[in-house]
Amino acid sequence: MRDEAENALELDDLSVAYRVGGIDRLVLRNVSFRIARGEAYGLVGESGCGKSTAAYSVARYLPRNGSVTGGHVRLDGKDIMGLGTEELRRVRAERLSTVYQDPGKALNPSIRIGRQVAEVFEIGGASAEEARARTLGMLEKVQISDPPRVMQSYPHQLSGGMQQRVGIAMALANDPSMLILDEPTTGLDATVEAEVLDLIGHLRRELSISVLFISHNLAIVSRMCDRVGVLYAGMLVEEGPTDRVFGAPRHPYTVALLRCLPRGGRRKSSGQLDTIPGFLPGIGAIGDGCAFADRCGLVVDRCRVERPPLYDLGGQMSRCHFHDRAQSLPHTTLKAPSESKPSAIGRPVLRVQGLNKTYGRRGSGGVVAVKDLSLDLPAGQTLGLVGESGSGKTSFARTLLGLTEPDEGGHIELEGKELAPRVEERSFEQAKSLQIIFQNPDSALNRSHSVRSLIGRALRRLGGFRGADMDRRLEELASAVRLTEHHLSVSPRQLSGGLKQRVAIARAFAGDPRVVVCDEPTSALDVSVQAAILNLLAELQSERGVSYIFISHDLGVVRYLSDQVVVLYLGRVMEYGPSEEVFSGPQHPYTEALLSAASDIGEPEGGRIRLDGEIPSAAAPPSGCAFHTRCPRRIGSICDDVDPELVEARSGHAIRCHIPPDELAALQTRRPSAPSQKMSPERSDDHGRP
Repeated sequence: MRDEAENALELDDLSVAYRVGGIDRLVLRNVSFRIARGEAYGLVGESGCGKSTAAYSVARYLPRNGSVTGGHVRLDGKDIMGLGTEELRRVRAERLSTVYQDPGKALNPSIRIGRQVAEVFEIGGASAEEARARTLGMLEKVQISDPPRVMQSYPHQLSGGMQQRVGIAMALANDPSMLILDEPTTGLDATVEAEVLDLIGHLRRELSISVLFISHNLAIVSRMCDRVGVLYAGMLVEEGPTDRVFGAPRHPYTVALLRCLPRGGRRKSSGQLDTIPGFLPGIGAIGDGCAFADRCGLVVDRCRVERPPLYDLGGQMSRCHFHDRAQSLPHTTLKAPSESKPSAIGRPVLRVQGLNKTYGRRGSGGVVAVKDLSLDLPAGQTLGLVGESGSGKTSFARTLLGLTEPDEGGHIELEGKELAPRVEERSFEQAKSLQIIFQNPDSALNRSHSVRSLIGRALRRLGGFRGADMDRRLEELASAVRLTEHHLSVSPRQLSGGLKQRVAIARAFAGDPRVVVCDEPTSALDVSVQAAILNLLAELQSERGVSYIFISHDLGVVRYLSDQVVVLYLGRVMEYGPSEEVFSGPQHPYTEALLSAASDIGEPEGGRIRLDGEIPSAAAPPSGCAFHTRCPRRIGSICDDVDPELVEARSGHAIRCHIPPDELAALQTRRPSAPSQKMSPERSDDHGRP
């Protein structure tokens, strides 16, 4: 029998230190919060604020140099810090589970899925036969289609969303009372993210599990959690019901975080996003005053010498002397809306016509990654590329850059001149005119060289700069991406994620490119860093007239930065047009489903359109319309047998669907909405199928 304590989890005045350079440096300071039984509690804040350290403390998984210096952690009423080794092992096995950010790293690549899940049941005392039967049932519970096949599969044979479902199944196999979710949807497509969150909400209600939800995605926390705590520099600075904290924040840091988001359909033409100036304090570097004082626009002398307590504001707590003035925090971005430089020529800077890419043999057995793709990209504009994983976004980008050779017959033109299929065959000017910013700067930057060396090498190779000219140009480029002399002197491993991405951007701009491919450049960044990077990209575009191909699964970010949007599915263009027309509709049913899955703080949550199954294999695409096997608006055999043409809804806005655009608009206007429910799945509804 479990202890029936009032709260599932209690952190009481918890302080944690890491020993660095022979000195204990506090990373959590007197943190207290409680999670009631069946409650979902969100923990938000920038990287380095202490979110993961708090989670590790709950399970006593701190690194070797970490130690609890004060306070208590109670799980189901038991003080975790006082447990012996055997009792702690039993608590981890029976009461506590964690779902990690990257399921690919959490699963053993050399062991089949069935064996990995069954092992959890066997540790709990089940026989091999019973463990297999319970594994089958648990995979069905997390809504995995064809569980017997999945049990025989290895992790690499499953999609990211399917891997995360397996991770959730393993976490729930021991029937825990507390589930810790550490960035469980980072990197997932909008539809897969929504499905995973729906699943967590459904299982939480069914199994009465309490949840500690750690995320930098404020919109997801807003949707999923009953209450939220905001951490800054290891201290809880605000706490309360999620709708109150996000709807009427009472700490300047919370206000600043929310302003960083491109909310409510905001676009770059309406001005830059707010950012949070400065950086987090170093580990253990907080003095006697408010930890946020050096970055706060409301700071006065009192803030620097007197640390504020947590003021109780009637269920909402704020660690600010001036909590009543928090929402009057001055805006940090006052620049006028940016306007891209007009094109110097009438033709587009980039033109793609009839592009195809097949891996393996063409015809039977080949994987068609890109099919008959055509688009124009004007100078100084951004083309957003959206679609689920497997839709062909990366294959198109690699083909465009000459890293992968396309099929014969298609054409790619840069400033009116045709590009050779492979980068080795292109001229030096053409090669330097097409650059890329990768999703993960850690993998793209050599950590053994200084930032100055990395940018300098790009300037030498792409710009031909030498000597004093190179030094001058390097300083100009560093200034443009907001890198200081100190940043230039260190190696990438000494920089934060946002600063590393600035180095990657500087390197991409070293040769004055005409087109830059941005491949998920902000997906793993905090909202404050994301805002700074988006502002930087918009500013560089305005100043230099560069064009972007922007790949992202975050539709709010795509809407903010993009002038045009292309929606891909199984390598086919399902819809394209001006950004605002694509987002406002009418939309292709696939675009409609993607948008219905996106979360936005403060926006009413409509009934999400659920797509059946996963995106089909590109090796055996469906006949007729590629989307008909999952389409909620399928109208009959014509969808199964006939591939629709792209039809203009308005000038420049085309949709590949058998349903005429005006009928789509009427159907989408009638689609009912469902009320928002914390951590529970949306009601099934009529999606207006004809």
